[in-house]
Amino acid sequence: MRYEKLAKDIIQNVGGKENVKSVVHCITRLRFKLKDESKANTEALKSMDEVVTVIKSGGQYQVVIGNHVPDVYKVVVAEGGFASAAQVDADDENEEKQSLFNRFIDVISNIFSPVLGLLAATGIVKGLNAAFVALGWISNVPVNATTGAVESTYGIYALLNAIGDGFFVFLPIFLGYTAMKKFGGTPFLGMAIAAALVHPSLAGIKALEPIMTIFKGTMFESPIQIEFIGIPVILMSYTSSVIPIILSTFFAAKVEKWAARVIPAVVKSFFVPLLTLLIIVPLTFLVIGPVATWVANGIGQGVLSIYNTVPIVAGLILGAFWQVFVIFGVHWGLVPIYYNNLAVMGYDSFIALTFAASFAQIGAVLAVWLKTRDQKLKSLSLPAFISGIFGVTEPAIYGITLPLKKPFIMSCIGGAVGGAILAVMGSKLYGAGPLGIFKIPLFIDPTDGLTTGFWGSIIAMVAAFFVACVLTLLFGGVNKQADQQVFSENKNAIKGLRSEEIVSPIAGEVIALTEIPDQVFASEAMGKGVAIVPSNGRAVSPVNGVVTTLFKTKHAIGITSDNGAEILIHIGMDTVQLEGEHFTAHVKQGDKVSVGDLLVEFDIENIQKAGYQVVTPVIITNSADYSSIDAIREKIVSEKQVLIRAV
Repeated sequence: MRYEKLAKDIIQNVGGKENVKSVVHCITRLRFKLKDESKANTEALKSMDEVVTVIKSGGQYQVVIGNHVPDVYKVVVAEGGFASAAQVDADDENEEKQSLFNRFIDVISNIFSPVLGLLAATGIVKGLNAAFVALGWISNVPVNATTGAVESTYGIYALLNAIGDGFFVFLPIFLGYTAMKKFGGTPFLGMAIAAALVHPSLAGIKALEPIMTIFKGTMFESPIQIEFIGIPVILMSYTSSVIPIILSTFFAAKVEKWAARVIPAVVKSFFVPLLTLLIIVPLTFLVIGPVATWVANGIGQGVLSIYNTVPIVAGLILGAFWQVFVIFGVHWGLVPIYYNNLAVMGYDSFIALTFAASFAQIGAVLAVWLKTRDQKLKSLSLPAFISGIFGVTEPAIYGITLPLKKPFIMSCIGGAVGGAILAVMGSKLYGAGPLGIFKIPLFIDPTDGLTTGFWGSIIAMVAAFFVACVLTLLFGGVNKQADQQVFSENKNAIKGLRSEEIVSPIAGEVIALTEIPDQVFASEAMGKGVAIVPSNGRAVSPVNGVVTTLFKTKHAIGITSDNGAEILIHIGMDTVQLEGEHFTAHVKQGDKVSVGDLLVEFDIENIQKAGYQVVTPVIITNSADYSSIDAIREKIVSEKQVLIRAV
């Protein structure tokens, strides 16, 4: 029950449970997909003590909680009765159009987020096992080559290896589940496809004498051991692979939906998966798998060639900007490269360059803790530092260094130094999963033990930490009045905000927000303002400013005034479901508007005939930035008459 109130407040301020399409979580964040982001009260969420910050990225509305996000997530899901992201039809026609990059980030994050905890856990076991072997505590061979005696500690190694390596070897099965969910198919069907790809019998078939060789003399030259209805089958190794199963489930979800439409309901329960498997599994072995494997190998070799050409530059860039990538969520775009390198080459030397960045971040936080005279800042710095030791840097970034600006810059410099050292020393990761100090054992070479690359990871970690710490102590400006004001008074303050009179965008009857039948607006969770019952079907600009939001359904318009007021005009209740019918927009997003410019026309009569109310809230969504928001006392208002005074 500890997080019940927090969960209720979060649900309310993301626009209520009816505004949530799905919610998942990663290590520190609740990742919502909302139907209408304008209904979310970002400032209210940011002001909660238990919320670190709010990020909008990759088509997701991300509420950053911290280390205890799994517990909060359970309560949020239970409280809201939410579906997971993958239970939402991936082909939903009402889904907002996203850029190709945002869709890619959304897909990758939803596929990998559910397995991050397991990857971290098994990665720790694998790293510790390698460390125990390197230190001579246990043996990784069953029989001593010199004495011929049985190694008594081999059993420890074997079982720990099974725990640490098993998950990654059969990773395609787990990704088959999460990817199929994301693409809108049946998850267990995705697992069945992946299980076929990693079936043990395939290893034995690959050992047979080839009956032919295709693509001779090219980089795609492949021995053929078996055929399928006369078509040569290129047998690849799909254990630990990433790209083949993701592509396979993408097509499988589409085949399954097609099969569900054409197969009679009486036999659908078993004929749909039967037909999907009979189409997709052979297609994967014949085409999707080999092509995906060649692509994966090409990516691996391409990344390796970039690294080998200018390793120190790669280290400087990745080390410096990794925390920036984390802020915007774009680090997910590099996750497949990491796992692909491990599957193809057995190690990764690219993402390894980012290892020291989190230690640079906590070096800057330690400097803030040592130097600041602000007690609130000091009290937040220590837990953020502890979280960062274990690789969870969001509390440090959003709570400490980013609001103060200069410490964040110093941490990026420290990360660049660490990345350069990792590159020069040739450090490599031999496993996936854990963060922070738990990642150290993964730099141990399973064959050669404590190599130069391992010691390079230690040197880089220490160097990044101390460079960021010292630079922040010297140049972080921690106790400068301006920086303290940013943190202590209002870290999200909008500079240049001025008092303003906001005129009415609509003629009609003025009523209080509390009188409208929508809890989000009535509770002022979206901000303060009034509601208007329109007397005619037109809305004009209430200020001089810019149209920052125009929903494709044309029922809601967001305008930011030249004086900094953020105004939402929401025509009607639940009119989003009309999908733009009976609305005509006369502006587009990004347009500059002046007071009285026509924004939208709407057909009151037909909207009401369709069963919807036309009462229109006019909200100042950044109300928290003002000392007062006062509405006029008149009951009837005309266009361009003063409606709200924001002080």
